[in-house]
Amino acid sequence: MNPIQAARAAGQQIWLDNLSRALINDGLLARHIDNGVAGVTTNPAIFHKAIAEGQDYRPALAALPAGLSAEARYERLVIEDVQRACDVIRPVFDESQGDAGYVSLEVSPALADDEAGTVAAALRLKAAVGRDNLLVKIPATGAGIRAIETLTAAGVSLNVTLMFSLRHVDAVAGAYQRGLEQRAAAGADLRSVRSVASVFLSRWDSLVDGLLTETGSPAALALRGKTGVALARQAYRRYLARFHGEGFAPLAARGARPQSMLWASTGTKNPAYSDLMYVEPLIGAETVNTLPDATLTAFLDHGQVQAATLLADGESSAAELAALAALGIELDLLGERLQQEGLAQFATAFGKLLELTA
Repeated sequence: MNPIQAARAAGQQIWLDNLSRALINDGLLARHIDNGVAGVTTNPAIFHKAIAEGQDYRPALAALPAGLSAEARYERLVIEDVQRACDVIRPVFDESQGDAGYVSLEVSPALADDEAGTVAAALRLKAAVGRDNLLVKIPATGAGIRAIETLTAAGVSLNVTLMFSLRHVDAVAGAYQRGLEQRAAAGADLRSVRSVASVFLSRWDSLVDGLLTETGSPAALALRGKTGVALARQAYRRYLARFHGEGFAPLAARGARPQSMLWASTGTKNPAYSDLMYVEPLIGAETVNTLPDATLTAFLDHGQVQAATLLADGESSAAELAALAALGIELDLLGERLQQEGLAQFATAFGKLLELTA
């Protein structure tokens, strides 16, 4: 087995954090799937890069009808890409009975604080793509969390993005469970609903390492490069407690799926660290790791898979987070800052996208 397949044998799905028309046309996406890739994630920055650098989009842009807004033109392009990617990976969806084989498409970042707008956009994108293996991406803002409950109750499968803190993990999981409970009360099918909760990791170490370096004490310096992995390990323990606990058991008995933890922002930003620092230590059952191209290539080249590394050093990860708190580094507050920065970055990328498609 290659490392992607070995991770799958250990219970973890490896997804590709990239999509473009060239990736589909050249057959590279199909080859990734042959290697074991079990899903695809996208965001505005990914599509901006694809459209700005790809020659495949120019004829399609020129052929779009006149009178469409820049956003409508953008959606025409990317919905076609997402539909085709959904079709390429559909065998994985079928073979896994809906556990894997998904492609994600994000609602406009302009809707981050608009609950009703997020719900409407998610329903519209689901209908426009028309594929069972679509995950609509919405952010874990206050409005987004309220929308999760509504959309889950309506049977929309979701990828909740821009999660940074354990507070986000708890809020998102609670909204998903409440949505399923509403759906169960209405007598609707639960098994058809899939949800993943995307916790961003590398941005944590980029931020916290700087704060630790400023502090300068030996105890602070010893914590550098540990925040992202420690946070993920603690998030996974909360996942296990909730979705394998008594509170979720009645929903599980009716076919409801747990909301899988998904590790996002997994490309190492500090060259002094391992290029697989957010991959090898985070192998665990019922999880997803979405990798950008370079990290996927590195994983295939020299990745080492040991089962259940997510459960290793549980006490150490809790102690590391407690040590950060003792130094005055409040992760819940910093998580809100990182989320706002992430929203701003996606909004900027989306604005540039619309300039391309105008």
